[in-house]
Amino acid sequence: MSQFERDGYLVLEDVIDRGTIAAIHAEYAELMDKMYDDWHAMGKVPASSSDMNFFDKIDVAINAGIEWYQPLDISLPHSDISKTTPMHIGPAVFKLTTHTNVLAIAEAILGPELTSNPIQHVRIKPPERKVAKHEDRAHIVSTDWHQDLGVTMESADQTDMVTIWLAITDATLENGCLQVKPGVPSEMLPHCTLNQVGITEKHMSRDGAFPTPVRAGGAVVFHPLTPHASLPNNSDEYRWSFDLRFNVTGQSTGRDQFPSFVARSSANAASVLKDWRVWRSMWAETRNRLSQSDHIPQHRWPSDGPSCA
Repeated sequence: MSQFERDGYLVLEDVIDRGTIAAIHAEYAELMDKMYDDWHAMGKVPASSSDMNFFDKIDVAINAGIEWYQPLDISLPHSDISKTTPMHIGPAVFKLTTHTNVLAIAEAILGPELTSNPIQHVRIKPPERKVAKHEDRAHIVSTDWHQDLGVTMESADQTDMVTIWLAITDATLENGCLQVKPGVPSEMLPHCTLNQVGITEKHMSRDGAFPTPVRAGGAVVFHPLTPHASLPNNSDEYRWSFDLRFNVTGQSTGRDQFPSFVARSSANAASVLKDWRVWRSMWAETRNRLSQSDHIPQHRWPSDGPSCA
């Protein structure tokens, strides 16, 4: 882990196996098929054909102006959470989140008491030429420069945390792989919330950015203070990944209104969550509670703050 300590990141190939990736593809294809059938029943899209795949159906949804992303995400959105806000928790996603190799990486950095942090997302990025001009969500278009600690609340400033970004499809220079500024800053840089939560060029030069292409099944591992971003998807294909986070159990997740769970423990094996349905229920209960409460911020940066000037 000497490179991680020096550079703040690692690129690792062959972290997750083909079977796990195939299960993700199958689970999401089934979910998309149901969504598409519902859209068709509402008269929003034409009937599907037998040769349409998962990405073809997203193409149709984009062209029809349909909100396709949030039902596929593994977290709730930043705001406007209702009792019916869609998200996805399934057995294949749970298996990915608790994959032995993923947890082994997290344990090597954080130790054996691991909590699955709820600040995590699926990122399904279409070719940017297909995306509506007003679309600015980092889960769909290129991601601005940021530190992962920057999208937490202050409660996580002393939390030991790591991000493990998993490629479900190959991540290339053409389709928008991640890029990183090697090294770990001594503190969090000022972020600004305009379209996304990001670091302006005033506060961080883009010189020295290093791209991190990785094949499907590989991972890019980040220290929470290491600045990173993604390149735009200038290809004709979709780029698909998950960014998962882990922190030391008992520490703040930085978004404590969302549910977390113990993913690995040598001190209390009975505390480890084994049933994906419990995780899904935790999110459903959280969604119901948050839909009836005042808005709770998910990060600390206002859109009119001094770092935006």
